[in-house]
Amino acid sequence: MAGVLVLAGTPIGQAGDAPPRLAAELSGADVVAAEDTRRLKRLCADLQITLGGRVVSYFEGNEQARTPVLLEALLAGERVVLVTDAGMPSVSDPGYRLVAAAVERDVRVTAVPGPSAVLTALAVSGLPVDRFCFEGFLPRKAGERARRLAALATEERTMVFFEAPHRTEAALAAMAEALGDDRPAAVCRELTKTHEEVRRGPLGELAAWAGEGVRGEVTVVVQGSSGGGPAVATDPGSLRAAVADLEATGSSRKEAIAEVARRAGLPKREVYDVVHR
Repeated sequence: MAGVLVLAGTPIGQAGDAPPRLAAELSGADVVAAEDTRRLKRLCADLQITLGGRVVSYFEGNEQARTPVLLEALLAGERVVLVTDAGMPSVSDPGYRLVAAAVERDVRVTAVPGPSAVLTALAVSGLPVDRFCFEGFLPRKAGERARRLAALATEERTMVFFEAPHRTEAALAAMAEALGDDRPAAVCRELTKTHEEVRRGPLGELAAWAGEGVRGEVTVVVQGSSGGGPAVATDPGSLRAAVADLEATGSSRKEAIAEVARRAGLPKREVYDVVHR
């Protein structure tokens, strides 16, 4: 009979947050596939356990090549436990390829539920959590990032992003440009760790705050669009007409451009260029 693939959630900060079953699964596994074997060693020391099975590395650089090897072990009847540096495997971490391969071969896939930066950030953000979407990491290149955010301008669900500390200022500035300076958000830094910090406020203010420098693991939660007002077509004529209509009702040009950009799902700079062309 085929074995079992266990996706094991690991603590995102404090080792004491590890679920009791994690220790049992790690110590009883035939194979432990770890994103970072050094971190696995520290985790086992914290949990005061000894691994009985073999340990293999499984990270972004070797995930594609190592997946067939792990699948072979599963088909041979072995119990394979997959752990990443923190949180749940396959959520912005290695794991999806192996899960997909196991499912395709009718191998049982289960999980050890554990801490999640996504859910923890949502819970402490103070923003609506009844409906949300996870967007992972934004593109690193400014143009690609702007296009991704423009597509999210009319998203009504609360959005969760991961971000690297050295890119947090640029990401928040791009969010403010695409979604509006006054869009409520929260930056959650070092969740569950000693220096945990949750900074709440409008995107414009958070971008200015991040300019002083951000350290540690970062999760950003952004409130969804209110959905107010009709959608606006993205051709130049429609954009100019929509801005003119809002100005005629008393909005300043800056306010009108921001609102039309939101309705059209475009960066404010793009609408500004069209209006002033």
